[in-house]
Amino acid sequence: MSDTIAIIGASTNREKYSNRAVRAYRAEGYTVYPVNPNAEEIEGLKAYPSVLDVPGDIELASVYLPPKWGLRVADDIIAKGIPEVLLNPGAESPELVAKLEDAGVTVVQACSIIAVGGDPDKL
Repeated sequence: MSDTIAIIGASTNREKYSNRAVRAYRAEGYTVYPVNPNAEEIEGLKAYPSVLDVPGDIELASVYLPPKWGLRVADDIIAKGIPEVLLNPGAESPELVAKLEDAGVTVVQACSIIAVGGDPDKL
């Protein structure tokens, strides 16, 4: 499968939804790129400080950051050319949505774990 996803704000803590998302997308066959500037590895995968550090194209990003931090990474998402972004509950804001959509990014406000067919409480 060639689907690629960056989990922005991925956590090393297995209880956090951002870590569960890494596991859910891997289970569905995605190539997963955890993005966290404070981690070297998450769930056995190399973690990247920014989406700009990920080699190659990324088809989808899932954001697990508060809106003020999401606004800071929006420029990187746009520069990387990521065409679609999932904003998880608590990550969305009208300003962030507008910034991404104005740049031509498709924004979906939804739990990315449920979007891929997973159950966040069972991961």
